[in-house]
Amino acid sequence: MPKKKADTIVPIGKKIKQIRTKKKVSLDYVANETGFSIDYLKKLETGKAIPPVGTLLQIARTLEIDSGLLLKEEKSNLKQRIKAYTKRTDNYAYKILTPGTENKHLKAFKVSVEPMQDHKGVGYQHEGEEFVYVLSGKIEVKVGDHINTLKKDDSLHFNSGIKHQLKNTGKKTAELLVIIYGP
Repeated sequence: MPKKKADTIVPIGKKIKQIRTKKKVSLDYVANETGFSIDYLKKLETGKAIPPVGTLLQIARTLEIDSGLLLKEEKSNLKQRIKAYTKRTDNYAYKILTPGTENKHLKAFKVSVEPMQDHKGVGYQHEGEEFVYVLSGKIEVKVGDHINTLKKDDSLHFNSGIKHQLKNTGKKTAELLVIIYGP
């Protein structure tokens, strides 16, 4: 049975493609500005890859749009909202803790990373700074070639312009507070 239009959530990749084509921006341009391959960008736009927050921030900056257009949750019932945000990435879920700050430089997220999982695909790299505080679990944050091992109550502040990647090294879901500052 087909879903009713009111229950449909526009996939994030479709939003990216709609904005990109409306602005007449080529995939070549987005690839050159973000460092992502055209193949990866096509996978994002078709929903075959689910972009992490850092990727969305880079794409929003490249398309000269408010990142809130890509980050904010769709208005729908609670079950759909939970499903929407837990499906935004392959191995982690995030909840925006600073709603209504789409035009601000600072954004906060509560991130849950499944046990023994890392982010698939590319490492993240976006202008600004990032602060990670571990609420529970054990994680590794690779910044450039340096690996930082963090456990409950540990934190890390780093230049998010350096390629970075997150991995849950524990046997339980890791819960994190992630604050991103973007100029």
